[in-house]
Amino acid sequence: MSKQTPRKQTAAKQATAKQATGGKNPGTRPGTGSAGAGGGRTPAPAATPAPEADGSPAKELSRRRLLGTVGAAGAAGLVVGGAGGAAGVSAAQDDAPEALSTIGSTRVPFRAGRAGHQAGITTPLQANGHLVAFDLAPGSDRKAAAALLRRWSRTAEELMAGRTPDGDTGVALDAGPSSLTVTFGFGHSFFGRTGLTKRRPLELDPLPDFSADALDPQRSNGDLWIQIGADDALVAFHALRALQKDAAGRARLRWQMNGFNRTPGATARPMTTRNLMGQIDGTNNPKPSDRDFDDRIFVGRDADQAWMRGGSYAVVRRIRMLLDDWEKRSRHEQERVIGRRKDNGAPLTGGSETTPMRLDANGPDGLPVIPANAHARIAAPESNQGAAMLRRPFSYHDGFREDGAPDAGLLFICWQADPLRAFTQVQRKLDRGDALSPFLRHEASGLFAVPPAAEPGDYVGRPLLEG
Repeated sequence: MSKQTPRKQTAAKQATAKQATGGKNPGTRPGTGSAGAGGGRTPAPAATPAPEADGSPAKELSRRRLLGTVGAAGAAGLVVGGAGGAAGVSAAQDDAPEALSTIGSTRVPFRAGRAGHQAGITTPLQANGHLVAFDLAPGSDRKAAAALLRRWSRTAEELMAGRTPDGDTGVALDAGPSSLTVTFGFGHSFFGRTGLTKRRPLELDPLPDFSADALDPQRSNGDLWIQIGADDALVAFHALRALQKDAAGRARLRWQMNGFNRTPGATARPMTTRNLMGQIDGTNNPKPSDRDFDDRIFVGRDADQAWMRGGSYAVVRRIRMLLDDWEKRSRHEQERVIGRRKDNGAPLTGGSETTPMRLDANGPDGLPVIPANAHARIAAPESNQGAAMLRRPFSYHDGFREDGAPDAGLLFICWQADPLRAFTQVQRKLDRGDALSPFLRHEASGLFAVPPAAEPGDYVGRPLLEG
């Protein structure tokens, strides 16, 4: 049995909050916000700060600045703490402690994802991420795999709710769930190891080779895949460690990759994230409000494998960016490589970030304003018979290589109903003449079948393993 008590603020933090307000607990004025998928963020309503008890203009200014910064993080769905935000705790006038009123309080349901989908697909981008793959231990069978998925699902549900499982390490005792998501998937090899080859979807056939690939097989593929995301680094690590401990004796770690994004509230207004090349990344993502979004991203009800209906396929690529070479190029050159302005993400044909590209526009010289080999042009659905995928990446930095160049780039993750008609189709075209390709190295790759969320009382993948 897992303990059901939520994580609480420590007594020391409560004492600090009371000292900061002259022995009185501050009140709260919550504000909320929401966001769509693919990095775009919707601003939260502005929170109106209450005046300080002593009427100090300096304190009032400080608090206004704090609220302005934190309020911009509304895309993560956080609740902004009013006067209690600076001390990290809010309390009622009777001195009774209340739950966290910051980024940490945001919870993503484990079992109630969008239309039954697992969390971590359409969930807004989090600040910290871990990708990890496991191979089943020698001698493991379908029964052992089911036991592991049952345990993993139980642990993930506890952690995403902000509860503390038995035998916990204590790493994140002081934090709320912080938008934690845990997403599970199956690799091609999983089905052979569990005697389920007849239930392996055709969409999980290995990806073709691409000319730009320099793949390390030890950091690619795997029987089982987990994606972890959270807005707090300790919460993300805590989930990683708990799931790794659960796997002991049942599965062995194959590879792990750590990533990050911009922290909610770091910008003056909610906006699409940037990658390590400084480019706004995710502008042309499909949106859940699109009429054909589900058809493009999630497996339909007519799928041959019933256990994957409502699921999705994740392509994972570790793409190193040759930042030294890229940063030697002028801003003008970089913008022509991408096909968009660097400052605001607008297409070179004008407008704002969300203005549609005019792929037929020519300049005074008669040449396309957006070059024929520009990355944005080649990757656009209009250039790929409507093929589209939901990109939800993390950046990474793993130190420096022997030549002093940064070992940094993108943990590219994209979601689609059919990889052959989405990722593979687009990547083949990019492989034939993308202006960005000389600045990238694809060093690891994986394709995983991600089933729908578990039903109440069930675990992820039960219809496959017990059906």
